[in-house]
Amino acid sequence: MSRDRSPRRLRMPRGLGRGALAAASVTVLSVTASGCVVVHGEQEILPGATRAEAARALSDFTTAYNEANGANDPALDADRVTGALGDIDGAKLRAGGKNQPGGNPEYVPLKLTDTEFTIPEKAGWPRWFVTDSKANKGRAEDRWLLVFTRGDANDVWQVSYLTIAAAAEIPEFEKDEDGWAQPVAADAADLAVAPGRLPKSYTAYLKDGGDTFAAGAHTTQWRSDRKKNAARPGLAQQYIDEPLASGDYAPVGLRTEDGGALVFFTTRHYQKQTAAPGVPINVTNADVKALMTGDPKQSLTLESTSNQAVLNPPKSSQNPKIQFLSRIQGLTAAKGE
Repeated sequence: MSRDRSPRRLRMPRGLGRGALAAASVTVLSVTASGCVVVHGEQEILPGATRAEAARALSDFTTAYNEANGANDPALDADRVTGALGDIDGAKLRAGGKNQPGGNPEYVPLKLTDTEFTIPEKAGWPRWFVTDSKANKGRAEDRWLLVFTRGDANDVWQVSYLTIAAAAEIPEFEKDEDGWAQPVAADAADLAVAPGRLPKSYTAYLKDGGDTFAAGAHTTQWRSDRKKNAARPGLAQQYIDEPLASGDYAPVGLRTEDGGALVFFTTRHYQKQTAAPGVPINVTNADVKALMTGDPKQSLTLESTSNQAVLNPPKSSQNPKIQFLSRIQGLTAAKGE
């Protein structure tokens, strides 16, 4: 079964994007009045969250997300999103605020049901967990995976990654007898690529190719499309890809039952279009216009953030190539010169 998403996966589901997407010493625990567990110390291996806490975090996120998208106001969910999703969601709402300053009357509130919580146990901060839900948007067979993270016990939970994939393609996670999942270390040497190196490996692949990643829509096909579009009559296109691997952009991963891992990671991409003398650059997309600074007399640079979820197999497997589960890319800025 192919784990690559078709090209249309690059379009965000309704409410997440528009046409512009093309282009844890000793540990002491205390329970607060809210029921949250407060952790003092950073060496004890503990679940990232209680299941009740994770459920509250999902509810809080969904409420804020719907308020922000209904009003086209990024301030309304700014404290509930971060990392890759924060970039994509924030830019989309900024553009929406300019194009529909009174809010989005067509927005259908997101509803997430049938949720499974995958909570890894680990030492230290940040802590994180994953939710897997059925949504009232998109295809019936799809599931929405959200990565919730926070830097310490005083922070609120924020969503850093969003993945949308067919239920049949989501792997089974390795869990202990208590049901806690196992995180994968950033420098894990038993996987095809150490998770912490995935952003750099992917950007290097997009530039030079290679055999690290399996063929598919987000690897061989994307490289082929770039090559095809690099030079058109009167218009040249250049591509620059940047790995993001620190802070809330840091890759996170869960061990899977087959010995591999599902890893989430982020990259940033720039596409510069340069016109020949006398050839105009026509910008017709409303979201590009809303996010654009400057005047595209000679060139237009589009900046985007890309949120990847990949299956990272054991290095010892017969075919240790990275398989894409999903990729969501969103325009975050545009600059005319």
